[in-house]
Amino acid sequence: MFGLTEEQISDFGTTFGIGAFILFMLFIIGEIAWKSKAGKAGTIILFFVLSFGMVGFIAKTVMQKFMGF
Repeated sequence: MFGLTEEQISDFGTTFGIGAFILFMLFIIGEIAWKSKAGKAGTIILFFVLSFGMVGFIAKTVMQKFMGF
């Protein structure tokens, strides 16, 4: 399709699809903090705890790019 291989299409979908999903989840975490009136410390804790898995995914992607996998 458009001169792209299946691997290139899936890599694009994984990178930008999951990236968009991560941004959406950050929006949801912000909404949770705002609606629960968590305050500054509570908001920081919510973002830290609920975003921890996303940080792992981003770190894995960055390491793969630098190591050439």
